[in-house]
Formats: sequence, C-alpha cells, structure tokens
Amino acid sequence: MTHATTALLLTAPIVVPLATSAAYAASGLRDAKARAAGAAALGHRTPRQRGAAAPVATLVLRPGRGPATYGTTPADTADGPSYGGPGARARPGTRPGGSPGGPGTGSDRITGPDAGPGAPAWSRARPAAPAGTGTGPEGRARPGRGPGAGPGASPRTWGALRAARSGPVPRPLTGRLGLVSPAAILTCGAALACTVPDSGPVTAYGRLLRADALTVWMLLTVGAVACLACAANPAHLAHERTDEPAARRYHLLVHAFLAAMSAAVLAANLGVLWVAIEATTIVTAFLVGHRRTRASVEAAWKYVVICSAGIALAFLGTVLLYYAARQAGIPEAYALDWQTLAARADRLDPSVTRLATGLVVLGFGAKAGLAPLHAWLPDAHSQAPAPVSALMSGVLLSVAFAGLLRYKVIADTALGTGFTRTLLAGVAVVTLALAAALLLAQRDCKRMLAYSSMEHMSLIALGAAVGSPLALSAVLLHMAGHGLAKTVAFCASGHVARLCGTTRIGRIRGLLAHSPCLGTAFGAAVVALLGLPPFGLFASELGIARAGFLSGPRWAVAAALVLMLAAFAALAARTARMLLGPPPGEDDEEEPVPLGADAAAPLVAGLAACAALGVTTGPLTTLLSEAGEIIGGH
Repeated sequence: MTHATTALLLTAPIVVPLATSAAYAASGLRDAKARAAGAAALGHRTPRQRGAAAPVATLVLRPGRGPATYGTTPADTADGPSYGGPGARARPGTRPGGSPGGPGTGSDRITGPDAGPGAPAWSRARPAAPAGTGTGPEGRARPGRGPGAGPGASPRTWGALRAARSGPVPRPLTGRLGLVSPAAILTCGAALACTVPDSGPVTAYGRLLRADALTVWMLLTVGAVACLACAANPAHLAHERTDEPAARRYHLLVHAFLAAMSAAVLAANLGVLWVAIEATTIVTAFLVGHRRTRASVEAAWKYVVICSAGIALAFLGTVLLYYAARQAGIPEAYALDWQTLAARADRLDPSVTRLATGLVVLGFGAKAGLAPLHAWLPDAHSQAPAPVSALMSGVLLSVAFAGLLRYKVIADTALGTGFTRTLLAGVAVVTLALAAALLLAQRDCKRMLAYSSMEHMSLIALGAAVGSPLALSAVLLHMAGHGLAKTVAFCASGHVARLCGTTRIGRIRGLLAHSPCLGTAFGAAVVALLGLPPFGLFASELGIARAGFLSGPRWAVAAALVLMLAAFAALAARTARMLLGPPPGEDDEEEPVPLGADAAAPLVAGLAACAALGVTTGPLTTLLSEAGEIIGGH
C-alpha cells in the first residue's frame, strides 16, 4: 500500500463527515440569504399589501388513534409526535369519505376546546381562511391572492413573500447526503481490514494517525452502526417538531459526531485521543437537547457536567502519564505516542502510572457509562432523538472504552495485570448491580434500554479484566454485536413512541397485534440484547464467561452471572408486557399498522448483521484475533 493510499484511508473517515457537515452549513447559509432577500421584498410592498391579513396557520391531520396536532409534540411523547401509523394525510377541509367543501368544512368544523382527543381526527380541522383570501385545492393560497399580497403583486414578489414566511422547502438530497459519511467510514474500514492483518499497522502524518487491528475493528463497528442510524434519520425527522434550519443543524451535528468518533479511533497520540473524546461530549450535548424541551435541556446539562468532570479526570491522568514518560527519558515528541509508551512502559514510575490509570478508568469510564459517573446515561439516552440514542449507546460508549483499553495496555506492562484486573472487575460488578436493580424498577422504554447499555458495558469491562486472548476477542465481538442490536432497539423504540404516543411501558400493549413488523423488530432486538442465539451477543457472553472461569477473577464472573439473571428477567418481562395482548382501547377489527419500507430496512439490516456475527465472523476472524492480541499487550 502506497503512502498516499494509506493517508487517504486514514483521513477519509474524519474528513468526509466534516465535509458533509460543511455542506449542511453552506446549505443553511444559502437559505438564510434567500430568506433575507424575501424579507427585503416585504419592505417594498404597497400600503394595500401591508394592510392585508396575516397568514393562517395550517394543520396537519394524522389518521389513527393518536390525537391530531398542529405539528407539535404531545407532552407524554418522548420521541416525537404521536401518530396512528403511516397513511395519507387528510386534506384540510375534508373528512373521510367527503370532498372539499362538503360536510365538515367551513363554519361547521369543530375547533378549539371541543376538538379534543376524543373527537374524530377529521373534526379537528384548521380554521377557515379569512375572507378575501383566495385558496386553491388543498387550501393553498394562489399567487397574487394570498395573505400579504394584493391584486398588484407579481408571482415573483409572491415567491419572495412565501420564502420569507415559510422558509426553504426541504430538499430530497438531504436524506441521501446523510449516508455519505457512514459509507465512507465503513468503506475505509473494509479496505484497511484487507491489508492491516497481513502487512501490520500503518501510520500517516508523522504518526499522528495510526491504524492497527483494533482501530480497524472499531472503524467497522462505527461505520456499520452509523449506516443504520443515518438511514433511520429521515423517517424519524419526518415526525419531529423541527423546522428546516433545525433539521439541517441536526444533520450537521450528527456528522461532526461521526468525525469525532473516527478521530478518537484513529488517533495514535493519547493527547489527540483525549481531545477527540472531549469533542464527542460537546457535539452530542446539542443533540441531546435537540428538542429544546425542559427535560431534554436538563438531560443535556447533566450530560455535560458529569462527562466534563470525567474527561477532566482523564486529562489529569494523561498529564501524569506524560510526566512519567518524560521522567523515564522518552523524548517530548513521543511522550504521548501510544506505540512508544506501550514499548517502553516498563520504564515508567509505578506509583505515578498507578494513579494515572485510576484517573483514566474513572474518566473514560464516565463516557462508557460505568459507575460511579454513570448518572447521565439514562437521561441523555431517553431524551435524545432515537437515532442519536442509537449512536451514543451503540458506538460512543464502545469508542470511549476502546480508548481506555489503550491505557490498559500501558498499565499492564508497567504494573502487571493484577492492578487493572482488580480495578476493572470491581467497576464492572458495581455497574452491573446498579443496572440490574434499576431495570427491575424501570417504567420507561428508552430508559430501560439505557440501563441495558450499562449492563453490557459492565460485561465488556469484565471481559477486559479477565484479559485472556479469548476474553479480549469476545469483548470486541460484544462491542460490535451490542452496537448493532442496540441501534435496532432504539430506532424501533422511536417508532413505538410515535405509534403509541408515549414511552411508558405500562401504556404500551399489544405491539405485535397493532404493528406486527415493528413489534417483531423490537422483540428480536431485545432477544439479541438478552444474549440468546443466534445473535452475536450469545457467542460473546459465552466467551467472556468461559474465559473468566478459566483465567479468573472467578468471583467477579460468578457475581456477574447472578446479576445478569436479574437483568434478564426484568428486561424480558417488560418487553413481553409491551408486545403481547390486545392494544388497549382498540377494536378487534382495526387493521394492523404497516411500518413502511424506509423505516423497516435499517431494522432488518441490523438484525441480520447481528445474527451473522453470532453464526461466524468469516473473513474478520483474523482481524478479531489480532485486535485481541493488541489489547493483551502482545
């Protein structure tokens, strides 16, 4: 592989998402200029035009059992407006089986307090247009006769007025553009997977970026999960209470998030690794508070405060490790280079290295959802949009823990394996105990999945504590399988929230009967998270348990198995409560709600990939073994 090709493969996973974010930003600037031009056109209206009536708000009617809304989100909906399933939106001024201008239109419409949730969907229609406003089919104002336009207004002026008031029209390119950067990450990971196991690690830009087997495995995991989450974005954003600038800002932040995670995976310098992990905190804080509700803003602040405290501890640990490296005679330029530190770790001061390792475990453990700095995770995951929750749970936690594994290699060489084994095993058992207890008392669907993430991250920490080649390979397999299964589960939970109008487990019944495709996907994702065959988590959990009883610590593995049974029972019971039985308050004759091909495709693809990992790793077997050896310090 030539140097230019290597540099391209190492930089594309970072540059392409950043370029995609820049494209969304440039699109926003163009639309802002268009709105400014429309506002300038408003200043040249005639007195007759300025005295015209204000525009009338439109109402989007959604069929089904959820309440009709004016494009707003119900108070108990955690992931967007409720809806009764896909279907054509009713035209303003019509009722089912009626025609425009027939019964249910004009002055006999039921509006205001009488049009409550108990009224039929067609009865909650928008108010009639004011007198003097000409409307065409579907209530659209005709150019030259709409609000703010007098008889003398030209079509060009009317277009400027409409652009100034309603904003830009969403572009079909937006959904397709969102898949460019995940595809680039996955493609670069696949290309590196074909060469790195045979030729060894590759570097670029003065050893600032480096790709070994562990890097390639994490790139493939990030790329696969990002493809699923970004493919689910359009279906979720279609029901969000956001205007076009807010949706564009959402896409911009998502791709900046992908760039930060790719940089953390590819960083060869521990300082750059810390900066990239901190960048993920900054970007995802805005994504958690995307809806700007009281609960989402509170969750975003809680996430920022706790993770910033954790990252500060990790920064202090990195500084101490740099001090130990300088004291050991390592040149300044390479004092934070991971490869150099791993090769000369036996020269580091044991006392300083022990303190640095403890701080790093606490700091990066906070980003990975490990106790004691775990409290941000259920709030952030439950309030973020479903695809963002999928990215945070599916890969952000694993990327942070992969950074922790880099420090573990240095600590094992400098201190022996006993210190990190005891530390990680204790953190794993405490986190698993908290997750199991909170799952038993959980009443919210998305928070249930968040605590399930804590459970799986504790299993990953336990496998890292065992430290044998079998355990470390199982840890990496668990990261990939958990990322795929949790992405499907969170994306499906977003559809469930909109279908049922709530994320409260007690209010969700008969999901399999009400929407068979959605219920099957959600149920299969939970089955995968429970560690049942044929999914990849079954093989990885079996490998961790087997390696733990062979190599120790046996006490931690035995305690983990007991706690896993409690978590298994809680997750299975609550999921069965949601899936089985008839839907509450529904007629038996109601037809099932279809999910739709665009929404179902990411769910099916994620489940298929997770099942494939459970059957065989195929051509990735060598890569997985070499990545496990790197974590083990070999």
